[in-house]
Amino acid sequence: MDPARWRLDGRVALVTGASRGIGLACVRELAGLGADVLLVARDEPYLETIAGELAEEFPACRLLAFAADIADAEQRLEVFDWIADLDLPLSLLVNNAGANTSRAALDYTLEDVRELVEINLLGAFEMCRLAHPHLAEHGGAAIVNVGSVSGLTAVRTGAPYGMTKAALHQLTRNLACEWAEDGIRVNAVAPWYIRTRRTEEPLADPDYLEEVLERTPMRRIGEVEEVAAAVAFLCLPAASYITGECIAVDGGFLRYGF
Repeated sequence: MDPARWRLDGRVALVTGASRGIGLACVRELAGLGADVLLVARDEPYLETIAGELAEEFPACRLLAFAADIADAEQRLEVFDWIADLDLPLSLLVNNAGANTSRAALDYTLEDVRELVEINLLGAFEMCRLAHPHLAEHGGAAIVNVGSVSGLTAVRTGAPYGMTKAALHQLTRNLACEWAEDGIRVNAVAPWYIRTRRTEEPLADPDYLEEVLERTPMRRIGEVEEVAAAVAFLCLPAASYITGECIAVDGGFLRYGF
């Protein structure tokens, strides 16, 4: 076995929504495998603090941060101006940034919906397109989109969130086919309930938690590190013949029978 197939030494990864939750876990996982990681998130002071802590945790890796809202077209361009200035060989992109507000379909304003589409779908689409010249230039390039089980079945996240994640999964399939000739693999992960700041409030309700656990064969909530492990696997040379896939990280939720 070639151990290099299970390492990312010398690779450069860009992770959006990188300062907390799943995004931060992805940064740690990729750095632990030897990658240099570029972190993008909106909260500049917090992002800089996290980047400093990570630099101490992974002294052998280069960990650099840039504050930007990838829902904003101008700021997306600024991210790639920064990357061009760094002159680093970007070969991995993890589209993790996202947002949600759960409510009944009739209670959303059109502006509410547009905001979710912009961050969850169009932001990721544009990050892929802006990254394409960099990824196509370097061998073993990969994109991983962080989707959701809500893009695969009906859950209580609200219709706009579900439709953006379903579209993100379809984007994954389309780009996988279109960009294979450019040497770029494109995959997605679809988490169920994962222990994050966003899920803390609903899961604090014991009755709701029990409902969730009843629909989860493994009878527990997932951890951010478990999602990050799936993301990292899809970035590895060991996954070089996998593209267009969506891996559910869900404790069996989508396979539940009766």
